[in-house]
Amino acid sequence: MKVDLFDFDLPARCIALRPARPRDAARMLIVHPEQVEELVDTGVRDLVAELRAGDVVVINDTRVIPARLHARRERPGASGAKIELLLHQQIDDEAWSGFARPAKRLKPGDRLVFGSATGDPDCNGLTASVVEIKSGGEVSVKFDVSGARLSQAIATLGEMPLPPYIASARPADSRDREDYQTIYARTEGAVAAPTAGLHLTQQMFEALENKGIDICRVTLHVGAGTFLPVKAEDTEHHAMHAEWGEVSRETAERLNLCRKQAGRIVAVGTTTLRLLETAVAKTGEIEPFRGSTDIFITPGFAIRGCDLLLTNFHLPKSTLFMLVSAFCGLDVMQRAYAHAVAGGYRFYSYGDACLLYPKGRG
Repeated sequence: MKVDLFDFDLPARCIALRPARPRDAARMLIVHPEQVEELVDTGVRDLVAELRAGDVVVINDTRVIPARLHARRERPGASGAKIELLLHQQIDDEAWSGFARPAKRLKPGDRLVFGSATGDPDCNGLTASVVEIKSGGEVSVKFDVSGARLSQAIATLGEMPLPPYIASARPADSRDREDYQTIYARTEGAVAAPTAGLHLTQQMFEALENKGIDICRVTLHVGAGTFLPVKAEDTEHHAMHAEWGEVSRETAERLNLCRKQAGRIVAVGTTTLRLLETAVAKTGEIEPFRGSTDIFITPGFAIRGCDLLLTNFHLPKSTLFMLVSAFCGLDVMQRAYAHAVAGGYRFYSYGDACLLYPKGRG
């Protein structure tokens, strides 16, 4: 499909720079293509009332690391260039892929110094070597420490990797360390938050469980590729970056039982949906999964892994707007987003939410 089909006007005033407080005070637009009242304005707290006993809510428990690092390049005869490195995907205990800015200032063999020049994380310093320069500003680097010491150094020196549309308007600060993390995050590895989950609170979890609605966890380490613009003119020519994920056997079995008992699988976030679609078999059953996925969901893709989707409002021509258009229909989502813009809904990572029902299922 032509990428321009997914374009729409989004005024800068619609992009949220801070989240709602408390988390569940955000607004929620219910989008139901099969009902006469297709769009209903509610709040995130109304999610509990919208669901029913026997449903299962699936959350992504990935934990965001402070993946934005600032370095000084060292090279014989040409030291001193300032480099920003946004970690993207861990390769092994000491190596990462990342997006460098400006990447044109780097070449294999360059040394990067983060923090102090000692190279000792205990002294707030860290060093690495550039291993490979890839396309699109992506590089691979090998750090001089590994494992827990590397994780601690990144945690000490890094900044929360706010999306470009927020980071360009203000710097990350101490509030973002909490705001840009779900309350249930536990498995470190993401460099972007599964933002639909930012709305959920402990009180909401208790209300869901009291209503007979189970909560299951999956893990998908969201990569920086989620921020990358679609530069191709046709969706067929866009390549997704791979992300690591896991659906445990216990979760797969619980979700399959939910379906057998006429319950609904409710995915919290596009990351959860993408992982479930990766794990679903031709029979429609969810299978255990552990590995990388680069699944790209656009209109025409048959959604089989979940029945409802809680998600935020996404940017024009983004892969995420393409995904929700596959779920509800492009025409439906164009109407929904026009309604949201006119109604003052807040967009993107710190913005409001929408609860989507799939088109064509009644």
